[in-house]
Amino acid sequence: MELSDLRIFLSVAREQSVTRAAKALDRVPSNVSTRIQQLEDSLGAALFTRDSKRMLLSDAGQTLAGYACRLLDLAAEAEQAVRVAEPGGCLRLGSMESTAASRLPQPLARLHARHPGIDLQLRTGTTRALADAVASHALDCAIVAHPYPQRSDDVGALGVGLQGHYLFTEDLLLVLPPGGGQPQALAAFARGCVYRERAEQWLREAGSDPGRLQIMELASYHAMLACVMAGSAMAVLPQSVLALHAFALPTRAIGPAHCFLIRRQGHASANYQALLAALRD
Repeated sequence: MELSDLRIFLSVAREQSVTRAAKALDRVPSNVSTRIQQLEDSLGAALFTRDSKRMLLSDAGQTLAGYACRLLDLAAEAEQAVRVAEPGGCLRLGSMESTAASRLPQPLARLHARHPGIDLQLRTGTTRALADAVASHALDCAIVAHPYPQRSDDVGALGVGLQGHYLFTEDLLLVLPPGGGQPQALAAFARGCVYRERAEQWLREAGSDPGRLQIMELASYHAMLACVMAGSAMAVLPQSVLALHAFALPTRAIGPAHCFLIRRQGHASANYQALLAALRD
């Protein structure tokens, strides 16, 4: 099995057609058909189910597709790691929503000014989801929050094989409705958000009944603050995000959250180093 076989296989899977895949790959259809047949013969499994109109992945093909994507990503990563080159090409960065809103615009502007050849692709999500994406090669690196309030450079709690560089510390606040009441609902991101985990822990330690606490899972801080202003929920926000809004709302300090740029062990590419420098300047 060669990497070129996997590229052909994934192209057919995307296009659901040998003819369209051949056009995308600038090959003749007979060559693509032969390579797919040879790959199936070598694996002893049919990778596609075929009908008169399209080719769909079989169960075996679905399994191979996941491995093929990771193998091709690893090959590209290995090539980048050993090549002495200027930063450039694709950089897949993950970020917490709060960081993207309050801390990324200026560093990313610096990165673009210094290295216009870098094609940045940004994705937001919870810390746990982003760490999983880095570990599985879906992202090159991500800005996440350490799950523990104590400062530690060991990010192993987020996943095996991850390393991190400390960036900054956020001050987490429990934001209450006007008038200071404490509703029995917490507006927060989905599970996997470290800030939500810290807020739930703080509320338990403060004597709140976990069984009575309702979680309102929302996708943005704007929606969370709208619920707070309406008096229907409290929310957990970093001070840096709350400072972007003109609301004068009562708050309770939850504690610090230490944030890191994480990557896979051994994956310190030129793009990663350029991003780290831009974030720290």
